[in-house]
Amino acid sequence: MNPSTDTDRNAANQGVGQAPDDNAIQRVLVLELVRVTEAAAIAAAQLIGRGDEKAADAAAVEAMRRAFDNLYMDGTVVIGEGERDEAPMLFIGEKVGIGKGPQIDIALDPLEGTTITAKAGPNALAVLAAAEKGCLLNAPDVYMDKLAVGPGYPEGIIDLAKSATENVMAVAAAKGVKPSEINVCVLDRPRHFELIAELRGIGCGVVLIGDGDVAGVIAVTDEETTIDMYMGQGGAPEGVLAAAALRCVGGQFNGRLVFRNDDEKARAKKWGITDLNRIYKLEDLAKGDCIFAATGVTSGSLLDGVKRRRRLTGEVYMTTESVVMRASSGTVRWIKGEHRIA
Repeated sequence: MNPSTDTDRNAANQGVGQAPDDNAIQRVLVLELVRVTEAAAIAAAQLIGRGDEKAADAAAVEAMRRAFDNLYMDGTVVIGEGERDEAPMLFIGEKVGIGKGPQIDIALDPLEGTTITAKAGPNALAVLAAAEKGCLLNAPDVYMDKLAVGPGYPEGIIDLAKSATENVMAVAAAKGVKPSEINVCVLDRPRHFELIAELRGIGCGVVLIGDGDVAGVIAVTDEETTIDMYMGQGGAPEGVLAAAALRCVGGQFNGRLVFRNDDEKARAKKWGITDLNRIYKLEDLAKGDCIFAATGVTSGSLLDGVKRRRRLTGEVYMTTESVVMRASSGTVRWIKGEHRIA
């Protein structure tokens, strides 16, 4: 049995694949979903720094898919590796779990940060979110304009309909500081050159990240990161995952889908999205009793990465660090695991 910093004996004793009592369903899932992200992270970690993004992603996908097999739930992937003809497993619409128990929608990214992993950079994660059926936006695989801030601010403090400068000014005023004391996290991409210039023009600190915008959004909730806001375009599926995390720990999020061509607009229509200019708020993306789980693949601001250890006895094991959050209770568990491999 893997040690952890937070255990639930009742859940551990229920037995995988058996029907727990109604009051324990979500508690069991909270702990079991961590095992799913742990499996994906350990598999991807074997390829850290090897320069092969596709191999790392494939290893994480296969391990995550296997880990779902015995979970007591009737799960459906609503955000995954693409459509059936694009992905051999964890595709949108795929059923996971044993097919009995609560109906659960799953949003997942077995390896959030494939390039990071290939280059041994920081903040690669295995992540997933789960909620009751119909509670996660079935977002098409397009870009999304994102704007996020941490907890404690007045509702509506951020607004994607306003400029970056106006949003920074509003947050600075609410915080009681000058704009020059606000730090904004932005993906380091050519498409953000104008945004970065605007932010620096009003004196903001701009924290550039190479990849991993789920961790970037979550960073606004942690005072230790000194990041106040997240801005810029990233993947829409990652936006839903980040929103699920904020639903659990607090904060505000705005998202707006970005369509580059008619094919992407047609894909959105297929998933029932008709208002292409809609600004989505937090509960438009993730509502109800959400669960968010993540395991570090490489070390970063949120979690330590997977590490290979060897005891004096010769036993080889992997250590993991994970976080799992639940919206209804506001509970955040930090879990350290040891996984014997030889």
